[in-house]
Amino acid sequence: MTRTLLSAALLGAALLASPLAQAKGFKLSSPDIKAGGKMPASFEFNGFGCSGENKSPALKWSGAPKDAKSFAVTVYDPDAPTGSGWWHWMVINIPADVTELPGNAGTPDSSTLPKGATQSRIDYGVKAWGGVCPPQGDKPHRYIFTVHALKVDKLDVPADATAALTGFMINANSLAKASFTAKYGRKKPK
Repeated sequence: MTRTLLSAALLGAALLASPLAQAKGFKLSSPDIKAGGKMPASFEFNGFGCSGENKSPALKWSGAPKDAKSFAVTVYDPDAPTGSGWWHWMVINIPADVTELPGNAGTPDSSTLPKGATQSRIDYGVKAWGGVCPPQGDKPHRYIFTVHALKVDKLDVPADATAALTGFMINANSLAKASFTAKYGRKKPK
């Protein structure tokens, strides 16, 4: 019993000393999407049978670890019927002094992204925001929006890197992350 209590105490101390614990106040939000709510149709893809505006939402974060050297933003659908989910957006190399991305920053030309930030290829095969587009009649899919505080100024990923490779590099260099989830579904046609 004493050994178990000692192990639990040591584990607790290690967790308190970790960067993730220090980033307890790290938060991500969007003025366009309510956490836990339904996403508006303007964020739906325009293609693959979907007819939305394919706009990326504005995102804001606060409380990042002081030693963050850059940020990355990802949007992921774990419910996509692929066996591996679906990456909808990946923005890397966001400078450490930036705390938000404006609405519709995910255009292919990325002209409104912060200087130095780049978009990585997502599962639509493009370097841009790829809007939500779950199959008609599926239960609403979850879309996980995450900002990662990174311990490096810049991620060194090839220009043609897959979303999986970029995701690996983000997670390998992450100090902390903040997320929220929203849902989106499309009704089955009559």
